[in-house]
Amino acid sequence: MADESEPKVELDVKVLDDQDHDQDVARGIDFVTLGMFIIAILANQLVLLHTVTFTKEDEIEKQCPLEIGELVPLGVSQAAVIHSNCVAVKVTATASIPNCLMACYNLFGSTNTSQDEIEYLPPTPPVKDILGGAGTYSALGARLFSPAPESASVGWIIDQGSDFPAALTTLVDTWETSVLYRSDPERLTTRGWNGYDEHEHRAFRYMTPKKRLTAEDLTPSLLASRSFHLICSPTRCRELVTEIKERRSGLTTPDGRGLPKPIFIWEPVPDLCTTDELLNCTNTLPLIDVCSPNHSELAGFMGDDGLDPETGEISMEAVERSCEQLLGSMPLQSFSLVVRAGGKGCYLAKNGGRKRKVTSTGKRKKPSAAVHGSLQPDTDMMALFAGLLQDSEGSVAEEEIEVDPGIEKWIPAYHTDKEKVVDPTGGGNTFLGGLSVALARGKSLEEAATWASVAASFAIEQVGPPILGKDDEGNETWNGASVNERLSEFKARLDSA
Repeated sequence: MADESEPKVELDVKVLDDQDHDQDVARGIDFVTLGMFIIAILANQLVLLHTVTFTKEDEIEKQCPLEIGELVPLGVSQAAVIHSNCVAVKVTATASIPNCLMACYNLFGSTNTSQDEIEYLPPTPPVKDILGGAGTYSALGARLFSPAPESASVGWIIDQGSDFPAALTTLVDTWETSVLYRSDPERLTTRGWNGYDEHEHRAFRYMTPKKRLTAEDLTPSLLASRSFHLICSPTRCRELVTEIKERRSGLTTPDGRGLPKPIFIWEPVPDLCTTDELLNCTNTLPLIDVCSPNHSELAGFMGDDGLDPETGEISMEAVERSCEQLLGSMPLQSFSLVVRAGGKGCYLAKNGGRKRKVTSTGKRKKPSAAVHGSLQPDTDMMALFAGLLQDSEGSVAEEEIEVDPGIEKWIPAYHTDKEKVVDPTGGGNTFLGGLSVALARGKSLEEAATWASVAASFAIEQVGPPILGKDDEGNETWNGASVNERLSEFKARLDSA
């Protein structure tokens, strides 16, 4: 129990009609819909501090206040509503801001969580009705490193059509994330078809109409997330970044401060990774923190296939060359490239930078006179650029003391045995889910890439998502393995290489 000296959770519980919804949202109450249930949370928070159940007469039957800051997975068993009424829970205690948003694909691209059909070369039979979609696997990547109750920090959206299988809802609920279900009986669930050839080249098409959302569909709690995984075209990415930033500008942390700068991770959609889109790509890069195409998508921007002409396999040299060209064309930008290259692993690339040491003189120098007009052979270049080199006291830098060489590094894939790779579907999205949550938690790019590689390893060991379970001590396992133990083993392998 909390110490008596600690602040108490104050709750204001009431039933609201739909017409009161907008007014209360303006006062700071946010509503998160889960199927037929609605849970209300204070804006910027994904930690539920109170549960309440209503009888058919709309009377409060039970109240269960919790410890301050106690993480509680958001599940359908924690609140119930009658007809169109909403359960509103207003809390004044400080709770955590969600550290990662793994929103569904249709929010940032062209589809959402879907039912997949996967077709392989004979004699492997096709499989149908698999939980899929880039958003699902992105959420999985973050969820792998967020065991319950921390799993509530992973927020994503599922749009359920009239044919969405109840079994898939049950499966998603076992992950205990802050998933937002939105049911629409007037449309079919987005379905996708995946096909693979002998080189694991993927073909994809939609079997039902896709649904596109905008940043306006994000609740305040989701908007307050620390990382955003955007899967879309270059132009769409720029629009989303702008919209998300604008909508976040009016939000604050529970203690009244402005939200910290979010991390934007952009995954380009394959069909628009072409030379015609290269200019749009370079215009987008300054707005995001990480751009992560796979080797084929990166090569598409450069008018190449990214393959070794002799072996037909992924060319690591082509990946490095393309990254060098992109970074070289934008030397003053600080974005990172994380190229996913299948069995070759991933390649990290980022421009370096320099910091200057000023002179030790204690005298303040007057700014140099401005030099106007066109450049002439006798132009005093030192005078011309002195203003750029002076600090606030007028001293001119004379010595460079710190040089950031940037990053140019390959990190191998976790699985070295091809027999361990059963189905690559979703591996790249799961990779980026792991990368996103690691960066949101303050990890370096290289550290985040190891998390990402481990996350991807769980996604490709079977058809569909990995199986969540527990060991003899009650700790989470996926496919019978501990995520943290696999991460430690992978790091040890890299250190000894």
